[in-house]
Amino acid sequence: MTCVFCDILARDKKAHFIYEDEMCVAILDRYPVDRGHSLLIPREHVEKITDMAGELAGSLFSHVVPVAKAILRGTGADAFNVGQNNGMAARQIVPHVHIHIIPRYSSRGTNWTRREIASDDDLANLASIIRSSFE
Repeated sequence: MTCVFCDILARDKKAHFIYEDEMCVAILDRYPVDRGHSLLIPREHVEKITDMAGELAGSLFSHVVPVAKAILRGTGADAFNVGQNNGMAARQIVPHVHIHIIPRYSSRGTNWTRREIASDDDLANLASIIRSSFE
């Protein structure tokens, strides 16, 4: 079975990158809970956070701060949620560690079950805006 995130990392599948370095990448979620919903993904394939070395997990989570700041600046969101699921019972859909960074807007309320299907053009435009929002 292939891993969709590994395919994205190998550039075999399309994604809208907002950040990348030698350790991880951040991409826009194709099925966002809210506008700007992004996924922070380590380059190393690891299924669950409990399978990661502590240093790798710490390094991955340290990237949440600059990525979240750029997402907030780029989207104008008022707040954000951070989520990380481990295993099918926890609703981990892709068996590759990833952290959800979900911008929230006071005018829209907070809904965990609503998902949209974002258009490729909208994602490309938003990715460009967020990439330019890093300090």
